[in-house]
Amino acid sequence: MSEHPIQSLMSTAMENIQGMVDVSTIVGDPIETPDGSVVLPVSRVGFGFVAGGSEFQTADASEETLPFGGGSGGGVTITPVGFLVIGREEVRFVPLEPRIHLYDRLLDLAPEVLQKIEDLLSRGKGRNPSREVPPGPYA
Repeated sequence: MSEHPIQSLMSTAMENIQGMVDVSTIVGDPIETPDGSVVLPVSRVGFGFVAGGSEFQTADASEETLPFGGGSGGGVTITPVGFLVIGREEVRFVPLEPRIHLYDRLLDLAPEVLQKIEDLLSRGKGRNPSREVPPGPYA
């Protein structure tokens, strides 16, 4: 059985979309700064695709194959999201949008919070109970 025309239409469209999909579309080429940091642009990429077709009945019913009409379309949106900055001592994400998402903020604060917890724990280990002030009468 021969290939249906819609298969050829879909194959061509999918091959073209596959050619557009590349990691460098989402994470751009690295840019090295004079201080040694590396900046990577990050984008959000969205693809849409549609294909359709129809066979038409003709007056001559003796034809083995019916005439086919079809089409396909696609679209791509690329939206810059921010920059991934890789420094000597830290990696951080700098969003382009003025509002910072909660998870981005949490990732930025995580090292600071862990350091504070570590400081509290180390202070607790070094305490000398004999030097503590005894509780007052209302404690």
